[in-house]
Amino acid sequence: SNMAVHMSRFGCWCRIQRFGIAACRQYSSSGGGYPNVSLSTALPGIPKPIFASVDGHEKYETKITTLENGLRVASQNKFGQFCTVGILVNSGSRHETKYPSGIAHFLEKLAFSSTSQYGSKDEILLSLEKHGGICDCQTSRDTTMYAVSAEVKGLDTVVSLLADAVLQPRLLDEELEMTRMTVRFELEDLNMRPDPEPLLTEMIHAAAYWGNTVGLPRFCPVESVEKIDRKLLHSYLRSYYCPERMVLAGVGVEHERLLECARKHLLNVKPVWGMSTPGQVDCSMAQYTGGIVKMEKDMSDVSLGPTPIPELTHIMIGLETCSFLEDDFIPFAVLNMMMGGGGSFSAGGPGKGMFTRLYLNVLNRHHWMYNATSYHHSYEDSGLLCIHASADPRQVREMVEIITREFIQMASTTGEVELERAKTQLKSMLMMNLESRPVIFEDVGRQVLATGKRKLPHELCQLISNVTASDIKRVTTKMLRRKPSVAALGDLTEFPSHEHIQAALSSKDGRLPRMYRLFR
Repeated sequence: SNMAVHMSRFGCWCRIQRFGIAACRQYSSSGGGYPNVSLSTALPGIPKPIFASVDGHEKYETKITTLENGLRVASQNKFGQFCTVGILVNSGSRHETKYPSGIAHFLEKLAFSSTSQYGSKDEILLSLEKHGGICDCQTSRDTTMYAVSAEVKGLDTVVSLLADAVLQPRLLDEELEMTRMTVRFELEDLNMRPDPEPLLTEMIHAAAYWGNTVGLPRFCPVESVEKIDRKLLHSYLRSYYCPERMVLAGVGVEHERLLECARKHLLNVKPVWGMSTPGQVDCSMAQYTGGIVKMEKDMSDVSLGPTPIPELTHIMIGLETCSFLEDDFIPFAVLNMMMGGGGSFSAGGPGKGMFTRLYLNVLNRHHWMYNATSYHHSYEDSGLLCIHASADPRQVREMVEIITREFIQMASTTGEVELERAKTQLKSMLMMNLESRPVIFEDVGRQVLATGKRKLPHELCQLISNVTASDIKRVTTKMLRRKPSVAALGDLTEFPSHEHIQAALSSKDGRLPRMYRLFR
């Protein structure tokens, strides 16, 4: 015991040397010693901290050059020995009007398979491994993106590989058959997974843009799996994979080096499907229709383990906003951040959005709501702001009324603190995401593909700062005039009709019509 006392005194003496005598004062359990100081109040006698500031200015500028064949080359240099380089194509599921749906999904799965230079995907991966590289392909409703991250010294190999993967794929019979198996598995998984968000997103787009452009299926429908063959793929590639619809983007590379590699591997190259026919491109504008898509589904046995997840009905209600090319895109982005939301079991504080409207007004007040989350999808000719909510099937009516009420209250007065918090959170998220090299690559590529130029982070931050409460009210009022789009999944016995939801959104309090409530 004497040794323990000695060690305790020695430890206290060390702390005194390091932190001062205050560090070793003993406090009673009642909190005596010093008066309680609020966490929002500065400690007395402590100098005011000086925080680091970020103005959003990037050290390197984004450089863009258009080659003789129409291909745009964009680069953003960044310190480091690794780079991310890729080809973005203005091609996605929205362009499949004249074709069976699912071609973009097929091309995503076929990417980086055998080419004229490489006999198999394994050969491609082995070639990349020499430069510490990885490759990936992702498709969305309007863009297909082939990307490679590798050491900068392997830039020539990377651009050569990308050119080969995009313009010279073999599309062998065995590769097509393997892709069919992969697509079928993904479709089964989509319907079985506990997270309904990808399926609901598909459904809300189908409801909002029925039978056109971004409302066409992003995932290949079962009936199209056997229809898609090499001849059909070549026909599609001939129309959409032309230099004028492509951008070669690179982050962490010098522009002149990237330009040199582009001229070497992407200029005067004849694709495997022959000459391009860009005249056959579908240039349809997105036509917002509004509507409802419902799927009755037994969710009672959905489980991630031995304990089943509670049976829930999921809904998503959306309204048309604007394209990302319009000035109102930024106010809508701030509005989406202001709505926020998440799951009822999300942990965290203000950084996780616990002060957003869907947390304060929905999840904190209605314990039976499992989820309430806001999403904003934006395209070059339209946009969609949605709220996804989940609850017990017996409380579907109340859930719909609560969500419609939140849409109506979007147009109410926005508090200064609430608005500033949303703007700060949006700027913080923007700058934090742009710390990642692959994210910068996607940002550069998508902006140049859509507009031919790039707005830098500090410009976007300034646009966010300029948003006022009147801007939020104006864009919300405009949005609420539109016909709603609705997606519903699960037990829909108590689910109201599209007309009832539209009437609720047109009312002052968001309540469903009285006749509906009486009969239910």
